[in-house]
Amino acid sequence: MDFRIAVSSFIVKDNKLLLIKRTSDNKHFANAWEIPGGRLEIGEDPIQGAKREAKEETGIDVEVLHPLSVKHFVREDGQTITKLNFLCRALSNDIKLSEEHAGFEWVPIEKCKEKLIPQYHHLVDTFNKLELKKLL
Repeated sequence: MDFRIAVSSFIVKDNKLLLIKRTSDNKHFANAWEIPGGRLEIGEDPIQGAKREAKEETGIDVEVLHPLSVKHFVREDGQTITKLNFLCRALSNDIKLSEEHAGFEWVPIEKCKEKLIPQYHHLVDTFNKLELKKLL
């Protein structure tokens, strides 16, 4: 069994969520709007991994503020993933996307589910339910 741990960064600024769009040739969710994240390196600290993934995919540094959720699932390719999702604050504004992404938008929290793929809707609900904007 191929088992991996992954992280994602729910990056909020001025009550807007940073969404990034996958390229059209991406084999997993082509053209989908998502949040930064990816698999941890073996032995990597999850908070450092969330910072690294955010930097690799968006070019910005983030501060990890609060855990949002843990999800366990099997990808369509059979890989088993446990994903740690974190609320983050952007420490810079100069977005430089990775080659895996074709665009970005800062979308108001109340409208982000209109673009964001359903796999991340629970994070929006958790953010609102826990009233975490007070941390920003």
